[in-house]
This record gives sequence, C-alpha cells and structure tokens, in this order.
Amino acid sequence: MRYFVSVFSLIVLSIVTFAQSAPFKQDSVVFLDATRNRAIPVELYLPNSLKKAKVVILSHGYGFNKGGDNRAYSYLTEALAASGYLVASIQHELPTDDLLPLTGVPQVVRRPNWERGATNIHFVLGELKKRFPQADYRHVALIGHSNGGDMSVLFAHQYPKLINKVISLDNRRMPFPRTRNPKIYTLRSSDQPADEGVLPTPAEQKKYGITVVQLPNTIHNNMDDSANESQRQEMVAYILGFLKD
Repeated sequence: MRYFVSVFSLIVLSIVTFAQSAPFKQDSVVFLDATRNRAIPVELYLPNSLKKAKVVILSHGYGFNKGGDNRAYSYLTEALAASGYLVASIQHELPTDDLLPLTGVPQVVRRPNWERGATNIHFVLGELKKRFPQADYRHVALIGHSNGGDMSVLFAHQYPKLINKVISLDNRRMPFPRTRNPKIYTLRSSDQPADEGVLPTPAEQKKYGITVVQLPNTIHNNMDDSANESQRQEMVAYILGFLKD
C-alpha cells in the first residue's frame, strides 16, 4: 500500500511539474457575437505568463467551410506561444456559410467574406481584452494566410490604430495599405503571384518600410501544417524576426 501511494505521489508530482514547465497551454473556445448571432470558434494558445504578453491573431486560408482550419497552423501557433505570445487562431468559415466564390472578379465577389473576417477579428480582439486584460494590446499583430491574409490586410485598412503589425503569408487579392503604421511584412510563395497592385513596388517598400520576402522553396499551399520541417523552420524564423523588429 505504501509502495502504491509513493508511486501515485510520484506520478502526480511529475504531472504537476510538467504542467508548470510547459511553455504554454492550448484551449478551444467559442465566442458568440450576439449582434450578428454568430459563433466564432477560436483556438487559444496561452503562454505561462500573460502579463504584458504581446497578442497575435491568426487567420487561416480558405478551407471550403469544413472547419478545423484554425488548428492547421500548429507549427506556427505553438512556436509563437512558446516564445511568450498570446495567440488566438480564428475559425472564420462555418459549415452553414456560403462557399467562397471561385468565379468572377475576386476583389468584388469575395469582399463580403473578407468583411466578415475583419469583423470576426475585431470582435475576437475585444473579447481577448475582456478575458486577458493583463496582456499587451499596444503591440497586436495579425497573421493571415491566403484568404485569411486578405482579411487581415483589409483589417489594416479599416482599423490601423488597433494593430501594430500585419504579417501576410501570401495573400493575393487585397492590396496592402501604403503606410508605415501598422508595419507590414509578407512572405511570398514560389508558385502563386499576387494580383496587380497588391504588393508595393520596390520604391514603395523603401518609402514605407514594408518588408517583402520571397520563399523560393515554399509553394502557396505549404504554408500551413503541410509544410516540411525545413519550410516550417524558415517561416517561423522570419515571423519571429518580424515580430521582434
């Protein structure tokens, strides 16, 4: 009996020690925007210390409304949380939503989707401020891949004073604001070019301090968890560097 108690105590102690030493914890929540009667699933990655933790809001690429897309960037969200960032990864499309139009002028037919995404980001940011008031909301960064990048860039147009940085992972449709604030960074794939006017010219990059990085070994669809280890390490290194810049 004493042996059992001793072993059980060691197991409990090990679990407690692991929990205390783990660099972050993960939680799945659903925020309800009552004004739109809309549920917003969010995957939270919380660092051990939330005091003055900088905030990152991630928006996924389009996933045909299947759900779970906000958990498809774990290589990045976990690296950010382990580095001390409070990360909220939003599930933008729900199974009941209309599918993203794949024909027509994207800047026209997809605009309602981006508008809804920007509203989701705004609402989630407000909820984070209520739930985690000790975090640092003077340095909020948006990260978005593809369609989620278009949402994030639109948010930068609409609410430039609410965020500090925008990091686009290969958004292709929504033109970047030509501005120094918020700071703008973008990682570009090797296979899918942006539409005309989306990216700043070299002169505009220099004028506004916008950073554009080409990834010669990474295609557009390999910016989520489908990336190999080398691609993951490269993207995480760039993103952490952007955030500390």
